[in-house]
Amino acid sequence: MDREGLRSTAQRRLVSDVFFKSVGHLSIEDMLEKVRAIDQGVGYATVYRTLKLLKDSGLAFERHFGDGVSRYEVADEGEHHDHLICQTCSKIVEFEDDEIERLQEALARSHGFELRRHKHELYGICADCRAK
Repeated sequence: MDREGLRSTAQRRLVSDVFFKSVGHLSIEDMLEKVRAIDQGVGYATVYRTLKLLKDSGLAFERHFGDGVSRYEVADEGEHHDHLICQTCSKIVEFEDDEIERLQEALARSHGFELRRHKHELYGICADCRAK
């Protein structure tokens, strides 16, 4: 955060450290639980504002997967993945597929577009939920 010119407090550093060491797509509530396991004094507003600062500075991506919950993931420069989302349990699976990427590029070109970025989200029911 200091590198990005953001004011750094002990609680903000803690939230940032926990975020960057975490894996996956974390809601504010997920982050609050992880941070409070270390410091009970950290409030919801601190987590919310810190994640917003990270997002606004380009260090985190905010994702919305159709369930009304904002989730955050580390913005890894040069790294790209897509998502499979279970509509029953909200499980999120990240995947990479070169063929899908090639098809998207070709589709964009065929319509006269130069593709700059995209997000690909596939919604369905995961195997665990279908087995229930």
